[in-house]
Amino acid sequence: MKIGLFFGSFNPIHIGHLAIANYMAEYTDLDQIWFVVSPHNPFKNKSSLLTDYHRLELVNRAIERYPNFKASNIEFGMPQPSYTIDTLTYLKEKNPTHQFSLIVGSDNLKNFTKWKNYDLILKNHGLFVYPRPDFESENIELKGNISIVEAPLMEVSSSFIRKAISEQKEIPFFMPESAYNYLKEMHFYEK
Repeated sequence: MKIGLFFGSFNPIHIGHLAIANYMAEYTDLDQIWFVVSPHNPFKNKSSLLTDYHRLELVNRAIERYPNFKASNIEFGMPQPSYTIDTLTYLKEKNPTHQFSLIVGSDNLKNFTKWKNYDLILKNHGLFVYPRPDFESENIELKGNISIVEAPLMEVSSSFIRKAISEQKEIPFFMPESAYNYLKEMHFYEK
């Protein structure tokens, strides 16, 4: 089975994440998309970051109607900082019959050579790269198993959603209904 791993903080998950995952499921040879909820990214502001399990719950609610989507908390129990190559190695040990690839935005390619064992990721797993605003995939000179996917450009962001909620805006169409209802019920991002 071919699995596309979509890593992210998903703080919160939104329609852009789901549109990209849906595109990957329908327009590539991937059989399933796993949303890997990552613990705190050292490059992101922790003050607005929901706990790991609340973000996982938002993902679970967002994808509950889609059998080819799965939420994963695999990195919750791994040493921090978690490196993608370590997660891939662990997943491959637990699921030897699966073939894992990464789903990444084109903005990740700029610094991809700084990732731990990036060459092994390209050799053994590969990348499905979707477009991100202001980042051209064509200008990156990486060698390996890379598929540039012409998915729609998604400009909605988690930071936009957090800001809108803190400004008391009602934005139910930017998230799946069950995830948005949970977010409102728990009063996330309101202050």
